[in-house]
Amino acid sequence: MFEWSEEDLMVRDALRAFIDKEIRPHVDELEAGQLPPYDITRKLLQTFGVDQMAKDALEKELAAEAAGEKKESSGGGGGAMGGSMFMMVNIELAGVCLGLVASLGVSMGLTASTIRSRGTLAQKKRWLPELVTMEKVGAWAITEPDSGSDALGGMKTTVRRDGDDYILNGQKTFITNGPYADTIVVFAKLDDGSDTPIRDRKVLTFVLDKGMPGLTQGKPFKKMGMMSSPTGELFFDNVRLGKDRLLGETEDTGADARGAEGAKAGFVAERIGIAALSLGIINEAQRLSVDYAKNRKLWGQPIGDFQLIQLKLAEMEIARINVQNMLFNAIERAKAGKPLSLAEASAMKLYSSRAATDVAMEAVQLFGGNGYMAEYRVEQLARDAKSLMIYAGSNEIQVTHVAKGLLRG
Repeated sequence: MFEWSEEDLMVRDALRAFIDKEIRPHVDELEAGQLPPYDITRKLLQTFGVDQMAKDALEKELAAEAAGEKKESSGGGGGAMGGSMFMMVNIELAGVCLGLVASLGVSMGLTASTIRSRGTLAQKKRWLPELVTMEKVGAWAITEPDSGSDALGGMKTTVRRDGDDYILNGQKTFITNGPYADTIVVFAKLDDGSDTPIRDRKVLTFVLDKGMPGLTQGKPFKKMGMMSSPTGELFFDNVRLGKDRLLGETEDTGADARGAEGAKAGFVAERIGIAALSLGIINEAQRLSVDYAKNRKLWGQPIGDFQLIQLKLAEMEIARINVQNMLFNAIERAKAGKPLSLAEASAMKLYSSRAATDVAMEAVQLFGGNGYMAEYRVEQLARDAKSLMIYAGSNEIQVTHVAKGLLRG
């Protein structure tokens, strides 16, 4: 793949029309945290028929599984909205309201795909239908106050057996959709009373529902950017969980006792997604910068005539081409059944988030004093881009994954 298909471009143009009509007028409310993103997201899915396509795809998938057929999940939680089309949605939304994409991706992506890949048929039927249509909002809870990049090893949230049930205690933080989520996938260490150090204990995955006794969903954090994506804490105080909430309904995780493989699949998807979001920010920052360079005049001529401005625009174009080509490669690899490794996805995330941040900051500089004003939007792009260097694993931890991949050969 070396360019977007005609179908992709048709989707892009339709998305842009929807964004101009339904999202841009509400960006200030969304970015102030006054308007939760979910109704707009649902309207987006309904407008393009994605909710119904996802529902139909899921029904076929579950029927095939019930009949004993081996059927590959459509992955990503989005059902019919896979591959380049799903990338296009992320790219176009990211340049206008990055938080919308984060909320959508975590709910229909990470949350739904974890249940899809690890749940029993009964569990899939129980939670997926309302997740894949965004009728219910999902959250994926792994990060904790003292773990950060050491998500699995540093995890302190625990479950202990109590008869046929489990008792969950602990805390999660920086959870996208946490304040409003209806369905929450939670990772926790099994406290089986043994002397095994907590770092090495088995990680189990459970599904919780809003309003369960002992579950508290904190208020949205005030953040530097991405205010349109509600982020908060979750608290678990002796939450009683039946075995039907344990994904797979078994403690047997095979060789993957710490849940690393299940989490790794989520990390790979997240980090490829960051490249798509980065491209969206690069595209919008470049578009605004080119328009400004043509129309802003100094000393009687457009600033685009000045070589230093031209250098900024040229470097934006180089970043755009590089990140777009990374995405094309990832799409083709997935189609060929040769998905990116964690190290490769980390390399994509590392480069693209840096590129988006550099481009957005250069856009602010190109706009001068106007760039520092919220009215011109490039300041929002700069704040949002910075979040991509931290989100889905800080860039420092990406360096470690890339280097380890190289050293393992």
